[in-house]
Amino acid sequence: AFQMFRQGGDGQPAVQLSDSNFRHSRGAWRRINDKPTGELLFSSVPLDRNLTGEQRKTIATTYRLMDPLQPDKARVIAELPGTGWFGGSFNSAGNLILLTRYLSANQSEVWTLNVDTGKRERVLPQDDKIKATHFGGRFSRDGKGIFVASDRDGEFRELMYYDLTTKVLKSLTRGLPYDVEGASEDDEDDDGSSRVMYTRLNVKGKDELRAYDSVTFKEVPIKGVPDGSVGGVGTRRGSPEIVLNMVSARSPGDVFALNPVTGSAVQWTKAASPMETGHFKSQDIITWKSFDGREISGLINRAPVRFAGKRPVVINIHGGPEAQAKIGFSGRWNYFVDEMGITVIQPNVRGSSGFGKTFLELDNGFKREDSVKDIGALLDWIATQPDLDASRVLVVGGSYGGYMSLAVSTNYADRIAGAIDVVGISHFVTFLETTESYRRDLRRVEYGDERDPKMREFLNSISPLTNAGKIKKPLLVVQGKNDPRVPYTEAEQIVAKARTNGSMVWYLRAENEGHG
Repeated sequence: AFQMFRQGGDGQPAVQLSDSNFRHSRGAWRRINDKPTGELLFSSVPLDRNLTGEQRKTIATTYRLMDPLQPDKARVIAELPGTGWFGGSFNSAGNLILLTRYLSANQSEVWTLNVDTGKRERVLPQDDKIKATHFGGRFSRDGKGIFVASDRDGEFRELMYYDLTTKVLKSLTRGLPYDVEGASEDDEDDDGSSRVMYTRLNVKGKDELRAYDSVTFKEVPIKGVPDGSVGGVGTRRGSPEIVLNMVSARSPGDVFALNPVTGSAVQWTKAASPMETGHFKSQDIITWKSFDGREISGLINRAPVRFAGKRPVVINIHGGPEAQAKIGFSGRWNYFVDEMGITVIQPNVRGSSGFGKTFLELDNGFKREDSVKDIGALLDWIATQPDLDASRVLVVGGSYGGYMSLAVSTNYADRIAGAIDVVGISHFVTFLETTESYRRDLRRVEYGDERDPKMREFLNSISPLTNAGKIKKPLLVVQGKNDPRVPYTEAEQIVAKARTNGSMVWYLRAENEGHG
């Protein structure tokens, strides 16, 4: 459960600002002229350990404003139904905040909340018939509208501007087959005539920078963006420069100052590393056809050519399931590739984000194992590659990726050398019944509602625990004892069941760790 602290000055210890009986998320700062610190917006949801069974059925999200110098005087500004609320950027007047209500990976809403009166209003969608994602970004500098990301007009999330007076929604990135990942508006010119909205587009797993005039909505050219994926962009008042966080195969993150008009860039930081990273190569994109003819893609880090013969393979499956393997720094996997000569593949199976909203929901409910079949098709592809050894393939995954790793172990046991399951789901029914209540309903939308008899029967039939008798290859299970998302019992039960097969099973449980 996330908690908030205030760092003490002059070497004083940190001061805890939040109640440990809740999970907290930090919002934005509200500036107040007569207060040196302003007020901090944050949200809280209760944890199951403090609730009765009946209370767990109606979880709410509480929003508060707090002066961090007087945390005991934090005041409640809203009690919102459910737990999918996040965000909280203020308008320039400081009386409205912008919130997103997440219903599922394919449906969300944008709301405004008046912090003085507690009145809330759904802004988008205007019509209940519209089923799409709407993510609230921020108010425009003049307060007349809001910038949002939405896929209501197509397959991909577009950067849009919503005029709060005319109720007109206009897209800045219409026609681009890429998801908007985030945006930030710079400060206006002295005469108030020009503002630029900077946004990141997910271009095949690489975040690229785009800029638009936030008055005319026309694209503005940018020069000199350093090589890599743009992890974040910031602006500063009175300067034409922008600040970029750049991620690449050679750096987990460095900060650059860029003049987007002249293209002049200055690197401010150099990520510390005990080794030379300049030779690390970026991932390549690969594609293969799955069981239904659909094209699936992934990223590959091939072993250097100095390693002779066919190379062993690690398939590293992301979690979510609506996450995405993206181009960037490979971290620890560089050791496996560069020092051990292992090729690493990161698949984006159906259900991954970044490939359109239709692709995103192809693994929902009764279609769950279609994503596992995508890995089966990847195993077929590996067998066709002259530089890869299909007899030495290890499958790794965390969280939902842990389920995928276990599912591959039960569905394709004869085609892998082993598997690693990190904080993974071993049985969907027991998982849905024991995960924290603040996220249970959101997971039911993705996996299916275990209270429905037909869905419960299906979830039981595909769960790795049910099919653990098919696990024949070595298995390593890793789990945090304090995991609120995937309880440690998911690990304990698959370890116990798999060991009855006589399989080689290692189990690492970290007593004071959570989900990761």
